Amino acid sequence: MAQRTPSRRLWLIAAPALSLSLVLAGCAVTATTPADSTGTVTVEETATTSQLTGATDATQTAADVLAADQETHDAGDDAEYSVDDATTIDLSGSSAAVTGDGAETGDGTVRITAPGTYILSGDYTGQVIVASDAEGAVRLVLDGVDISTDAGAAIDIQAADEAIVVLADGSSNTLSDAASYADDASANAALYSAADLTLTGTGALSVTGNGNDGIAAADGLVIQSGTVTVDAADDGIRGKDYLVVRGGEITVTAGGDGLKSDNEEAAERGYVDISGGTIDITSGDEGIDAFTDVVLTGGAVTITAGGGADGDPDDGAKGVSAGVIAVFEGGSLAVDAADDAVNTNAYAHLAGATVDLRSGDDGVHSELQLVISAGTNTIAEAVEGLEAGQITVTGGDTSVTSSDDGTNVAEPDEGSAEMTMLISGGTLLVNAEGDGLDVNQGALTQTGGTVVVSGPTNGGNGALDADGGVTISGGILLAAGSAGMAVAPSADSDQASVQFTFSQTVAAGTVLTVLDASGTALASFTTDKATQSLVYSESALVNGESYTLVSGGSAGEAVAGSLASPGTAGTTTVATGVAGEQTSAEMGPGGGGGGTRP
Repeated sequence: MAQRTPSRRLWLIAAPALSLSLVLAGCAVTATTPADSTGTVTVEETATTSQLTGATDATQTAADVLAADQETHDAGDDAEYSVDDATTIDLSGSSAAVTGDGAETGDGTVRITAPGTYILSGDYTGQVIVASDAEGAVRLVLDGVDISTDAGAAIDIQAADEAIVVLADGSSNTLSDAASYADDASANAALYSAADLTLTGTGALSVTGNGNDGIAAADGLVIQSGTVTVDAADDGIRGKDYLVVRGGEITVTAGGDGLKSDNEEAAERGYVDISGGTIDITSGDEGIDAFTDVVLTGGAVTITAGGGADGDPDDGAKGVSAGVIAVFEGGSLAVDAADDAVNTNAYAHLAGATVDLRSGDDGVHSELQLVISAGTNTIAEAVEGLEAGQITVTGGDTSVTSSDDGTNVAEPDEGSAEMTMLISGGTLLVNAEGDGLDVNQGALTQTGGTVVVSGPTNGGNGALDADGGVTISGGILLAAGSAGMAVAPSADSDQASVQFTFSQTVAAGTVLTVLDASGTALASFTTDKATQSLVYSESALVNGESYTLVSGGSAGEAVAGSLASPGTAGTTTVATGVAGEQTSAEMGPGGGGGGTRP
């Protein structure tokens, strides 16, 4: 299997005592190879570079990630079959009639022992068991079945070269399993397969996992199409090696995880890939849980985990959880989670999907690095909006509303990262009750893009808070908030900034306009909350020149959020400032404020 150049498999060695160290700003990173026949994962050294921030893995595209993951087993013609060549199985009560070869019935069990196509119809109180040791796929066509049992799995595929379940056109099918399973039971789902499993066809399937999971495969699981409804005591749909959704209408209600892939032994496995379909998940634990990667390139995914943002975050129910990387490149993702909406142990890349997140904790939490390069990304509710060891914004339209920090660059729990925040493009809107943009121990650098921060009203926090200082060389920055800890980009920055501190607090809804020395309006801003300071930077500013902030009048055409082009300027002077005479944010490690009080 092809191997990815950047590092991504550090977390596959699941030993609590293992110390991980990855310096994102250098060129040397650690990579791993897939497990060998003994299950051992070999660690190798490899060198990578990124044009963005040096050595990094979060810039990977969906194609990059999937190129190193195990290839799937399914094919485009899996739903096709010949009725004339098929064996038919007519179910009725506790008995069944078989017409054709490869199947037998007795004692409340239908047993299929050879590859081929089997068309099942009718109601059945018993189990359908597949035990085929020969080469070739076993194709089960469900054409209006209702199978229920108290003996274990309703359909138990114990052995097959490959298993394909086809939902016949226009059919409605139901599976229901036992109320409980032994702890060591291998088959523990209403639809269980020990082999690679493909679910396809245009019919409907309703699965009730009374005793444990709804649909589970011990190898790979691919859903190509169909209307699938799962209600499970534990996990809804689980593919051990991988879970791939290409299409269909899927509804999952699960006491545990909604969609899950949990192979912990092989570097290229344990991933969830969604490229199409509509998926609606209500879960007690994680909505989507992958031991390695989560990739979204299409489809529409909606998740409510742990009762949503109003649930108990201490229960740990996250919307999307990835052990290595999550890449959202296409389609849409809407999450309402009690804990983090998105959580990764290493990397996250918002790369083009439409993302709408609500969380009882972090909107997006990535231990090492978070990259936002494209897409429409909305964190509508969170304690902290974006949190990672390193945050990089190169594109996209991102909006964050948080009860604490809007963005928080913090030291990872494991490994190490040069704690920095870099903004080079896109639009970033932050409405935060804590620090707007917070970089602990590191620097905040803006080289492009548009950043608008509606920061705190509490004087103990600031719209900008970077222990290593703030510098700007391009783009537009407007940061409004309290005055107690207000800071601005360094006067040594390549682009000038002006800082205004008000003698009196300005009320929410006030239109403020920045004027140059000649009275020309440069920009207008409508306050989202009570405000006592404002920092503004753009290419037209000149260090040493005076600027005036006035209130009243009307805003012009919206630029980003509450920032607008000049409209009709008011006549009440709120504050004056000289570009280059601002309070710079250059605190020592461990600081919680910034600069000096005006």
